[in-house]
Amino acid sequence: MEDLSYYEILEIERNADKTVIKKAYRAMAKKYHPDKNAGNSEAEHKFKLCNEAYQCLSDEKQRSIYDRYGKEGLQGMGGGNRRSSGGFDDLGSMFEDMFNGFSGGGRSGRQNPADFDKYPLDMNVDMKISFHEAVFGCEKEVEFQYKDACKPCKATGAKDGKLSACRGCNGQGQVYMKQGFMTFSQTCPECEGTGAAPTTRCDKCKGAGYTKKKDKVSIKIPKGIDNENRLRVSGQGNIGKRGNRGDLYVTFAVTPDKHFIRSANDIYIEIPVFFTQAITGETLTIPSLTGELELKLDVGTKDKQHFTFRGEGIDDVHGHGKGNLVAQVNLTYPDKINSEQKELIQQLQESFGIESKPHEGVLDSAIDKMKSWFK
Repeated sequence: MEDLSYYEILEIERNADKTVIKKAYRAMAKKYHPDKNAGNSEAEHKFKLCNEAYQCLSDEKQRSIYDRYGKEGLQGMGGGNRRSSGGFDDLGSMFEDMFNGFSGGGRSGRQNPADFDKYPLDMNVDMKISFHEAVFGCEKEVEFQYKDACKPCKATGAKDGKLSACRGCNGQGQVYMKQGFMTFSQTCPECEGTGAAPTTRCDKCKGAGYTKKKDKVSIKIPKGIDNENRLRVSGQGNIGKRGNRGDLYVTFAVTPDKHFIRSANDIYIEIPVFFTQAITGETLTIPSLTGELELKLDVGTKDKQHFTFRGEGIDDVHGHGKGNLVAQVNLTYPDKINSEQKELIQQLQESFGIESKPHEGVLDSAIDKMKSWFK
């Protein structure tokens, strides 16, 4: 990324105005900001390059010099890293908007511990279902564990609900780190931004602020559910400190079928066909999702040829019609033939006359040309 120009780093045209430059910088800085890429050194490096590019291009004087002489022309000005009328002064307000805290000033984003749930109320469980269950729908029982706010500590994790200032952030809810000339704030990992910590841990929940409980619920899985589809079960999630309960989300993993291959709402099945069946265009009985179908081969059916049966696929999970069944022909040939079979095949070939030797007319001129190379 160092080899890219400042315009390429921010992914803008050379004639971009200040508004476009600022908008591009905000997007790139948000994408690579250290708070969103913890431990990612590559993102941290890109973030610094974006800052450098913006500070130069947002200042008319620096940009003019850069456009004429490149980065070398800026060396006498601090390489584009000095305070400028359009660059550094804008960064504070930008990062206040994006990350709630820059250079130690602005809003801290701190929450009142009394209003803070220590865990998300919505939760997810994964469920494996068979191919058949996904296609036709079914009713299943889901067993899961949910979090319930600890009553003795009022979901704070502290004995009798007594909290004191967090030692990690001195009650600020934010911790600060320096990167070069810039200072960034991020949510305190010890108190999760509340600024408070238990004076003594609650005996019942061991400081977690919640206890885990087992439950089960019956759900109706609709026809056509697919891998990674989610089903929401309202009011079956975690319970917060005020008794409000989130939702349970069930994410499905569908076991593949031995014969049918799914692609969206379409179903594919491979049909082994002996070469003589393909030549004569036989009619075969093949399986479908709902029973048997008749597959009429074309005379001279080709390998990998597709035959489509409309509306014989999977019901759309949202009720938007039905997919198709696609039968793919896989031609097979004998591993060996006896003398009688060989004679019969030769007789069949001769009965087609010149049609049975298509290579001769096509390749004769190529063979003659090749021979001329060695005269």
